[in-house]
Amino acid sequence: QVQLVESGGGLVQAGDSLRLSCAASGRTFSSYAMGWFRQAPGKEREFVTKINRSGGSTYYADSVKGRFTISRDNARNTVYLQMNSLKPEDTAVYYCAAAQSVYAFSPNVIDYWGQGTQVTVSS
Repeated sequence: QVQLVESGGGLVQAGDSLRLSCAASGRTFSSYAMGWFRQAPGKEREFVTKINRSGGSTYYADSVKGRFTISRDNARNTVYLQMNSLKPEDTAVYYCAAAQSVYAFSPNVIDYWGQGTQVTVSS
């Protein structure tokens, strides 16, 4: 069992930066690929980024490529999402996710979800 707790969300202006953190409980954090999804009001949950178990490979949605950076610290059981040059369209609830494989990271195969943290970007 893995519990994920996100933090770091908030209200910012367009162009600002935020860093989200996701702290995982348990001793098997390094056994999971980790990532982030987001869900805006009235829209489906969408993939944002993911990272493999070692942290050596990362993947991004086109909409955030070049602006967001995912990283992980397996010693601290934490995954991070650095978000730069934020845009109003980045406004959403951001969810941390854990899955067995970085190659299978769609919402229907995610093993564990965090509770979500709100990010609001004003124009």
